[in-house]
Amino acid sequence: MPTANDIYLGNPNLKKANTEIEFTQENIEEFLKCKQDPVYFALNYIQIVSLDHGLVPFEMYPFQEKLVKNFHAHRFNICKMPRQTGKSTTVVSYLLHYAIFNDNVNIAILANKASTARDLLGRLQLAYENLPKWMQQGIIAWNKGSMELENGSKIIAASTSASAVRGGSYNIIFLDEFAFIPNHIAEEFFASVYPTISSGQSTKVIMVSTPHGMNHFYRYWHDAERGKNQYIPTEVHWSEVPGRDAVWKEQTIANTSEQQFKVEFECEFLGSVDTLIAPSKLKAMVYEDPIKNNGHLNVYKAPEKGRDYIVTVDVARGVSKDYSAFVVFDITTFPYAIVARYKDNEIKPMLFPSVIHDVAQAYNDAYVLVEVNDIGDQVAAILFYDLEYENLLMVAMRGRAGQIVGSGFSGVKTQLGVKMSTTVKKLGCSNLKTLIEEDKLTISDYDIISELTTFIQKRQSFEAEEGCNDDLAMCLVIFAWLVAQDYFKEMTDQDVRKRIYEEQKNAIEQDMAPFGFVCDGFDEEAEIVDQNGDVWKTDEYGDKGGGMDMDYMWNYN
Repeated sequence: MPTANDIYLGNPNLKKANTEIEFTQENIEEFLKCKQDPVYFALNYIQIVSLDHGLVPFEMYPFQEKLVKNFHAHRFNICKMPRQTGKSTTVVSYLLHYAIFNDNVNIAILANKASTARDLLGRLQLAYENLPKWMQQGIIAWNKGSMELENGSKIIAASTSASAVRGGSYNIIFLDEFAFIPNHIAEEFFASVYPTISSGQSTKVIMVSTPHGMNHFYRYWHDAERGKNQYIPTEVHWSEVPGRDAVWKEQTIANTSEQQFKVEFECEFLGSVDTLIAPSKLKAMVYEDPIKNNGHLNVYKAPEKGRDYIVTVDVARGVSKDYSAFVVFDITTFPYAIVARYKDNEIKPMLFPSVIHDVAQAYNDAYVLVEVNDIGDQVAAILFYDLEYENLLMVAMRGRAGQIVGSGFSGVKTQLGVKMSTTVKKLGCSNLKTLIEEDKLTISDYDIISELTTFIQKRQSFEAEEGCNDDLAMCLVIFAWLVAQDYFKEMTDQDVRKRIYEEQKNAIEQDMAPFGFVCDGFDEEAEIVDQNGDVWKTDEYGDKGGGMDMDYMWNYN
């Protein structure tokens, strides 16, 4: 029977440090079994709270045993799991095993919220309290945010941030629901924590989450599947949980939605609801590794002599999570292709024009279109007046006609780029949706795809989901608006609207084929004979072509 001197702060379930314990032979044998096998330890000594039955032994499912074995055998683990599969309890049981049976180890439990991390630590502490005294290590410190054992092992709970583990050395870092960490925080976190991970030869990282769009978690998972990183991927299907069958699936969908079920239980990397780009299209997008990367600039195709390029620029407003960005498009042939992109949330507006200038110049003196809201006007001015970059696209205000692109205008209503108005954004978003969904623009960059998965409808417009970015996506919106401009046709000898119209018209004609050709009065090559007997041909826009065929750059047979 423990005395008041043997228990920690009046808690009879906790043994304080330096308490003498008399081990039996059976205790010693069990201790060694548990040390060698974390699954055995969890099955025989971990207790959890059940909603229906209170405190009960942890009866592990086969997939949970597999997870624990992977944690024990490998340094880096990434797990894609449905909701309500006991993923947190499984990880907590392994962390407790690691802390008890290893001396002087540091463990970090990190979640998207500090309160969530503390809750996970609370589950670990509950399991610890219900261990037999002979298996416990004496308690040095015990609170809601951390605990320390007399064997020197420490466990902390905190939110996932760049400062969470900075300055410390950790043996295990557990990242719970990592897909729900905003992209900019995730990037800062790994930039900060990587030295901590790489400083030891046995440091473990356990990343567990339900998918939440094609974000950083998606990238780590996808790279793990391709063998591009050191993470061991483990996927759990909802049907592996006992009691979940077709009837359960139907009931769950009826109480939620099919879209929600696909994300939370099928673990599909779908984008958010109400995305500009259709989820089916987003799901089919696959990113590629850049051929060159300097931390901010990703290059997918090097400049080629004789090809035409356009650069669209979105300038940061000075908020830390807001990025200055630009995207380089190859518009030589159809479909268009993104060949490079840049994003940086630390570059100063005075320096950003030099980066744009160097990249645009390298890509055959590409045309540049800058969004000139806020400090964007300053960036464009430096680029044009100080750096004397001639291929800066200017925009004129033409009353009801709105903003018109040109290489240069005179008059007081001319500006050094495009102002992102409601009209510009609406047209740009509409054109971008068509370009992507009809395979008229190819995208290879992970960050762009990621932003599109969270570029959602809000009221009458589209913008980034809370906690996400849309700087690169807005570069695409600017480009899509530019494509519809008459000046773009003059630069490229291409008319996207005509192309889209022709393809849609052909599709309608094919659909009508079983019923015979239906004349709608808008034949592509209608002939008109004037009073002098001359034959004229008109296209669908009504332009007289004098019988000459119009040739566009996608007709390169």
